[in-house]
Amino acid sequence: MTERVLVIGAGMAGLWTALALAPTGRQVTLLERDPPPPEGGADEAFDTWTRRGVGHLRHSHAFLARLRLIIRDEHPELLAELLAAGCRDLGFEGGLTDIHKRAYVPASVDRDLAVLTSRRTTLELVIRRYVERQANVTVRSGVFVKAVTIAPGAPATVTGVVVEADGASEILSAEIVVDAAGRTSGAVEQLREAGVAIPEESEACGILYFTRHYRLNPGVAEPERTRNPLTGDLEYLKFGVFPADNGCFSITLCVPEIEEELRKKVVDPAMFDAICARLPGLAPWVDSKVATPISRVFGMGDLSSRWRDFAPEGRAAVLGFFAVGDSVVRSNPLYGRGCSFAAVSAHLLRDAVQMFENPAARLEAYQRRLAAELRPYYDGMRDQDRSAIRRARHALTPGHQPSLKGRLTKAFLEDGVAVAVRSDVELFRAALRGFHMLEDPQAWLKRPRNLAKVLGYWARGKDRNAEAYRPRGGPDREEMLTGLGLSPQADIERVALARGG
Repeated sequence: MTERVLVIGAGMAGLWTALALAPTGRQVTLLERDPPPPEGGADEAFDTWTRRGVGHLRHSHAFLARLRLIIRDEHPELLAELLAAGCRDLGFEGGLTDIHKRAYVPASVDRDLAVLTSRRTTLELVIRRYVERQANVTVRSGVFVKAVTIAPGAPATVTGVVVEADGASEILSAEIVVDAAGRTSGAVEQLREAGVAIPEESEACGILYFTRHYRLNPGVAEPERTRNPLTGDLEYLKFGVFPADNGCFSITLCVPEIEEELRKKVVDPAMFDAICARLPGLAPWVDSKVATPISRVFGMGDLSSRWRDFAPEGRAAVLGFFAVGDSVVRSNPLYGRGCSFAAVSAHLLRDAVQMFENPAARLEAYQRRLAAELRPYYDGMRDQDRSAIRRARHALTPGHQPSLKGRLTKAFLEDGVAVAVRSDVELFRAALRGFHMLEDPQAWLKRPRNLAKVLGYWARGKDRNAEAYRPRGGPDREEMLTGLGLSPQADIERVALARGG
C-alpha cells in the first residue's frame, strides 16, 4: 500500500518535505491555512501575498551552500527556475579579500561554496509552483488544521488530522503526519496534553530583528564593494545588506533587547535609514540617488532558540508523527540557517522512512541523525547568542572590565582567527565549509595544520597584520545614539536601576 503523508504547513519546511518525500512514491498532501500565491510574478508576490503563518516572510533570506547543493544536485530544474526568476548566486570569489586575490588559484570546491539569495517571497513562490507540479503532491490552501487525531497506546499513535475549510470540518487519515507549521503550530502542545513526553530546551536569543527592502533606481548598479563592511557587529547593533532578485535588496538591523531606546525607534523608516546612513558600508546603498525604499520596516521579536526531542533516551515518544524545520529546531534568524535546517531535516526524515518500516525505528533514527547533523550548529549559535547578550549588557555597565579569559578569547578570535581567515585562501575555504553546513562548524579549526596557521598569524602581531583588519563598521554607541537624537544614558540608568545600583 502506498503510504499517505499529511504535511501541516506549506512554508519552506513543508515544501522541502514534499520535495524530499515525493520521489519515494508516497502520496503527499500539504495543508496550508494561508491563501495561495498570486498568479503573477515576483513583484506581485512581494506586494500582495498574505502569509499570516510566516512572520519572517519579508525579512532577509539566503540559502546557504548546503541547501543550494541539495537544489542543484536533486532538483536542477528548480535551480534553473529560481535563477530565471531573478534569484542570485553569490559565488566564492565575491568574498575574497585583496590579500586573498594576490595568491588565489581557483579550486573545484569553490563552485560549491555559493549562496543563493533573493526575497523570501520569490524563493517560496518559485518553489511552491515547482512542488505543485510533482505528480504525487497536492497542496490545499485555506485549510486550517485544528488538531491531530491520536490513538492511545504506549506510545500513542498519530493517525491523521482534523481540518476546517470553508466552514466545514473534516478528518483526514494518514500513515505519516509531518508538523511543518513552525512557530504557529499547536500539534506539540496537543500531544503533551495527551500525555506524550516531548522534552524541550528553549532560551531567548536576546535580540530584535528589523528589515527594510529597497530597489535600485533605473540604470543604477549596486554600489561597488569597498573595504567598508556590508555586515558587522557593533555590539549595540548588528547589520547586513542582502542582495535580492530583480534589482532589489534588503537591509537587516538587529538590536539587543536591552537597548530599549534604539529598538523602540528603529521601526520608524526615517530612523532606520538614518542608522544605515551612519554605517560606512551601508550608506551608499540607502543613498536616494542609488535606491528607493519599497517597503516599511518589518520587525520581528520573541526570538528564541529551541530544540525538541521526540525520542528521549533514544525511544520514540509517539508514532506516525514527525516534526521538521522550526517545529523541531529553531534558532536565531541572524545566522541564516532556518531554511537549511528545514531542508536538511526533511531529507533526514526521507532517509528514516526509507530505511525502516517500523514507526518507532523511523522516529528514533530520525532524531539520532537530526542530533548528529544539526546539533553542532544549534549549540554554536546558542553559545554566540549568550555571548552577545553578555556583551550588550556589559556595554551598558560603566567601568566593566572583562576577565583575563574573556580578553584572551576575544584576542584569539579577532587577532588570530579572523585575521588568518581574511589572509589565507585555504583557511577561508575551510571556515566557509563549516559556515555553510558542509561539515561540523568547529572541525576546520581543530585540524592541527589550520590551528598552527591561525596561531602563526596571531603571533605576527597587529602591525604586521594591519591590512587584514576590516575598518570598523560604524560609530560607537554614544556617537550613534547622540547623532540620532537619542539618549545614550537612558538605558545605562535603567539597567543600573534594575540591578539596584
